[in-house]
Amino acid sequence: MKLTIIRLTSFSEQDHIDLAKIWPEYSSASLHIDDTHRIYAARFNDRLLAAVRVTLRGTEGVLDSLRVRDVTRRRGVGQYLVEEVMRDNPAMTSWWIADIGVEDRAVMAAFAQALGFTAQQDGWEKR
Repeated sequence: MKLTIIRLTSFSEQDHIDLAKIWPEYSSASLHIDDTHRIYAARFNDRLLAAVRVTLRGTEGVLDSLRVRDVTRRRGVGQYLVEEVMRDNPAMTSWWIADIGVEDRAVMAAFAQALGFTAQQDGWEKR
């Protein structure tokens, strides 16, 4: 089965299970979604392998809590996820990756730089 990037508009029971593995620090009740607060995820074989929370404000998109499950890391899933989020929101002219939920800042810095983001205080920016 092919890896796909999806915008979650509702959560199945399996999505809740998978998101709890991706984000053990968040409860299901804290995952609010609407037109400006979105969750995108990478799905493979009916399981979520990675996710990111996205907040849209005017022409700025903010990504936070970007996380790929340990067993899937270093395979391009995170890059594909971020690229598809940006492609799905073409009206956004500026993107910010917040360091909220970042497990290893050095790893995230290298990841963000590879995607064309520049380091700023509390995150990374791409215009």
